[in-house]
Amino acid sequence: MADQGVAVGVCSWSLQAGSAWELADRVHACGLSAVQLALDPVRTGVMPLPEITHVFGQRDVRVLSGMMATEGEDYSTLESIRRTGGVVPDETWAANEAAAIGNARIAASLGIRLVTLHAGFVPHEEGTMRRQLVDRLRRIADIFGEHDIRIALETGQESAQTLLELVRELHAHDVGVNFDPANMILYGMGDPVAAVDVLAPYVRQVHIKDAISSETPGEWGEEVRVGDGFVEWDAFFAMLRERNVECDLVIEREAGDDRVHDVRAAVAMLMTRAVG
Repeated sequence: MADQGVAVGVCSWSLQAGSAWELADRVHACGLSAVQLALDPVRTGVMPLPEITHVFGQRDVRVLSGMMATEGEDYSTLESIRRTGGVVPDETWAANEAAAIGNARIAASLGIRLVTLHAGFVPHEEGTMRRQLVDRLRRIADIFGEHDIRIALETGQESAQTLLELVRELHAHDVGVNFDPANMILYGMGDPVAAVDVLAPYVRQVHIKDAISSETPGEWGEEVRVGDGFVEWDAFFAMLRERNVECDLVIEREAGDDRVHDVRAAVAMLMTRAVG
């Protein structure tokens, strides 16, 4: 990716496409030609690999990175995702390990060199639960590393400092960060500008997403169209430049009734503030 410069793309799952052809059409309708590809629909046959390869080749859609979901996640409340998120739960670990093996093979066949995922809520204190999480993330990193693919952990479910300590502990496995400023707001985990300053040396990709925070502690904030939320984009991009962070920018939209329109608005913002 580095030799091709900073690219702008869109998360495939944001466009709610039912086929590779529909996905390619919607990517182009957004004014883009690159995606972060959800790997699990490919692995499970919902969007088969031969179809992806053929259509993306025909329509000139570039895959910037992959995304791995984890089994059993329940985003109903902050408490439910705390219990079920990432690779923390014992009851879903075997399925997640198997999924990682399959997803790594798919990513390698597509020439993907970066895959992102949620680790789950990271315990602040030392102990058995934290050691187990670190061991599982090392295993995931090794699975993808066998194919020369790096992994990056999504921000949001813990403070920037807690995530920094985790990726430092995983330094030997070259685990990075997929920085999502909106997630910091949605989870109530601090100011995105200050957080990206802390995590800058490990940022491998940035999600372009916006949100407003909840007025009730312990409850979800609300994702909104880029520019309508609390992310201070000018300050955010200024911090990326100050800290010499150069990575792909991928627009993610997980709410709203007109995803293409909202993604196009984010593209317009990026052209003037980030890559213009």
